[in-house]
Amino acid sequence: MNKRRLTRRQAWRVNKIQEERLRRAERKTAAVTDTDPADGPERFGRVMANYGALLEIEDETGAVHRCACRQNLGLPVVGDEVVWQAGREGLSVVTALRPRRSLLARPDASGEAKPLAANVDQILVVAAPLPRYDTELIDSYLIAAEALGIHPVIVLNKIDLLDADSRARLDADFEPYTALGYHLLRASTIERHGLDALAAELRGKTSVFVGQSGVGKSSLVNALLPTASVRVGELTEAAHGRHTTSAARLYQLDCGGALIDSPGVRAFRLWAMTREQLARGFPEFRPLLGQCRFRDCRHEAEPGCALRAAVADGKASAERLASYQHIALDIEERHRPDWG
Repeated sequence: MNKRRLTRRQAWRVNKIQEERLRRAERKTAAVTDTDPADGPERFGRVMANYGALLEIEDETGAVHRCACRQNLGLPVVGDEVVWQAGREGLSVVTALRPRRSLLARPDASGEAKPLAANVDQILVVAAPLPRYDTELIDSYLIAAEALGIHPVIVLNKIDLLDADSRARLDADFEPYTALGYHLLRASTIERHGLDALAAELRGKTSVFVGQSGVGKSSLVNALLPTASVRVGELTEAAHGRHTTSAARLYQLDCGGALIDSPGVRAFRLWAMTREQLARGFPEFRPLLGQCRFRDCRHEAEPGCALRAAVADGKASAERLASYQHIALDIEERHRPDWG
């Protein structure tokens, strides 16, 4: 179904209505049981799960309610803070969205941004030896985190599968990330390794696990929250993994934080951005931007390229520059009219 496009006047009116509902929710403190359930007071809540037409909303007491959304509100995502009202026959209604502190999104098949999670404090990029980690995919997540101002953490899961040789190769592959200051955690749900450190990293924050299918995101959630009972699937013989989480969900942690478990994203792609915006997603490239001989340098074969010179001098990683070039080409091919 195509999204209904609002006129400027209609969009202004929708925003004004939402603002008024937010103000009313801030003023009202009456309990739902003291009012007509068909027209309950407007209260604050947070989206715990999104099932398309229905949402699970947690109120300020920790109780969870089934809710639908008013038209023209847009579909809230897990982590959104909302205003809701009790409705008829046990089905409540979300009437307004509160302003988002952050929003994690990725482009859909048509190139439009598809929100994944809201009000996220940090992104935990989960990788594993099986299925084989893709450093270009990891870079895409890190670029998204840098662009959105969300703190990234890299989690290497399933380290119990490593022998001495594969551990050495993994350490070499991830050394450029630790050298740049990215926090790296190693974990194994089989050996119960690194789970305390992971729990400490999650404490007091709203976090989201991202990464390709099969890397063990749901297994980590099960280990951290045994009562959550997140369904875990087996890897295929081809070791590509498959989606095992059907809907994004927010779990409350005993330490006071919250964890969002989202469906596996096998081929995460960035939205349209300029080459300079993309390069700024690589922290080591930022001091070099503007120092190339040509202002429109693509950092490929042009003479006087500051990024390529840094790689030649051992001050930047050749693998990271190659990752930049591959990601840039992918964005250029998908968003050619928007590429600058």
